[in-house]
Amino acid sequence: MISVIIPVLNESETIGSVVAFARRCPLVTEVIVVDDGSLDDTPCLAVEAGARVITSTLLGKGASMEDGLWAAQNEIVAYLDGDLSGLRDDLLEQLTLPIREERADFVKAGFSRRAGRVTTLTARPLLKTFFPELNAFEQPLGGIIAARRSLLRNLRFETDFGVDLGLFLDASAAGAQLAQVDIGHIEHDSHPLEVLGDMAQQVVRTLLDRAARYSRLTNSHVREVTEVERLAQAELSLVLNRIGQGQRLALFDMDGTLLRGRFIVSLAQRTNKMAELERYLDNFDLSSEERTRGIAALFAGVPQSVFEETARAMPLMPGAAETVIALRKAGYRVGIVTDSFRIAAEIVRRRVFADFSIAHLMRFQRGEATGQITLSPAMTHPQGCPQHSLCKLNVMLHVLDQMGLHPADVLAVGDGENDICLLNAAAVSVAVHPQSFQVRDAATHVIEQSLTELLTLPGIFNHDTTTESPTAQVA
Repeated sequence: MISVIIPVLNESETIGSVVAFARRCPLVTEVIVVDDGSLDDTPCLAVEAGARVITSTLLGKGASMEDGLWAAQNEIVAYLDGDLSGLRDDLLEQLTLPIREERADFVKAGFSRRAGRVTTLTARPLLKTFFPELNAFEQPLGGIIAARRSLLRNLRFETDFGVDLGLFLDASAAGAQLAQVDIGHIEHDSHPLEVLGDMAQQVVRTLLDRAARYSRLTNSHVREVTEVERLAQAELSLVLNRIGQGQRLALFDMDGTLLRGRFIVSLAQRTNKMAELERYLDNFDLSSEERTRGIAALFAGVPQSVFEETARAMPLMPGAAETVIALRKAGYRVGIVTDSFRIAAEIVRRRVFADFSIAHLMRFQRGEATGQITLSPAMTHPQGCPQHSLCKLNVMLHVLDQMGLHPADVLAVGDGENDICLLNAAAVSVAVHPQSFQVRDAATHVIEQSLTELLTLPGIFNHDTTTESPTAQVA
């Protein structure tokens, strides 16, 4: 029997038909739709079509694929994309046949399609260079695959667009029997050019990572490529351009607001650096820049993986993801603004499905923190905060300039002293478990339980501060 897994993000136009297609196969006993924070009716439509819907634990296609795998009950799993059409009736039977006949462990679908620019321009040339034995596979990036659950559970899932290629290369390296099945022509939505640029970067990074891991490229080359990509992604102009347009803006602090606890404290506890960190924590005799640089220096030599694992392991505040999704559905652009490190902020952003993050950039070399930090240029503004050289208020000003909005369009949420300027400036501000009376006084509202309390406050869903919005849809 077969488990079908469908990772989705805003696929309301097609998800019902894809689920119905999968359920028509007599070999399929379950269809699992993994929602990546959709803002439309995708989850409800998937349930109506007969799928079991779960929410991804981390923003990104790869994380959704892995979550679906661990939820699957059958040994044979098949992945479909949620935006497909024109599928052949016997696709799932043919795709899984090599596995059912014990001829393969991992099957890639071969097909023709209208798009495929990333495949043509990046994946296939690099595969031919580093993995020539796999050059015969037509769609190395294709998301239509079948495999043994026991094989996939031992492979690494990239969290972004590199996931399909990474699984393909890892399965080959693990000695799995690979096969390709021609499924004809399919219709698949094309991505806009800016998305294709991100996809190409992630695919190249994944392929070079595997080339290094399997002794086809030196590790130093991969780390340099990865660090260049990470630095480029943090450029202020690029971050601002990707925010896009929205009716309103919501800015959230990270520590103590979206996360239960402080990232640097958890990192220090994990790396036995609490004694050193105490010299800097909330030491307002030092400037914000001195504190930030001093804290960064403490973590020199800590592996990048430890930063990432710490950010993924920390518990979220109750209702964090639900609140962010509800605000985005209401037309907000939601950002995380933190004095901490961007490597953590980006992971938290993906965990709660926010649109962007602003934070300071820790530098890494050979997979370890250098202790050197690039201060976020968004924290400074020529007409910004008169009290602090680095301030979250300045971030708000940059983003408002980009979006063409005004402070009257801003919701700000925080808990600490470094949030006060932002809370004072926003039209609607919320203190979450405020750390002091000064923070409490700076906010227009205070909440003490779940972040979903925020959704019942006046002024959140419109500019009339006397109107409250029901929250049944996010309960």
